[in-house]
Amino acid sequence: MTVFDWHDFTGSNPEKFFKSTVWQGEHLMIGVHCLEQGQTQKVHAHEDADKFYFVLEGRGRFTIGDQEQELGSGSLVVAPAGVPHGVANTIIQRLVLLVTIAPGIK
Repeated sequence: MTVFDWHDFTGSNPEKFFKSTVWQGEHLMIGVHCLEQGQTQKVHAHEDADKFYFVLEGRGRFTIGDQEQELGSGSLVVAPAGVPHGVANTIIQRLVLLVTIAPGIK
């Protein structure tokens, strides 16, 4: 059994949001993203992969397609393959996300 503590994968970067890979296999990647106040992950899309963000700490403004919503700890946000998505931290507290990306079922 492989067990991880997400706290071991957190960090900060004053120039851009911090990200680290927790685990990567052939069909799935799991990572932790840390966004300090004012940092963003630009809106982008993965044409062949679904993605989700699970908010571990803090609050963020999430963009999925043409919708935006501010969400906090415990929220799970899904971006299906091909749908533009991104996130911004608009508060003082660090935003910590568990991020998973996987190819869509064909």
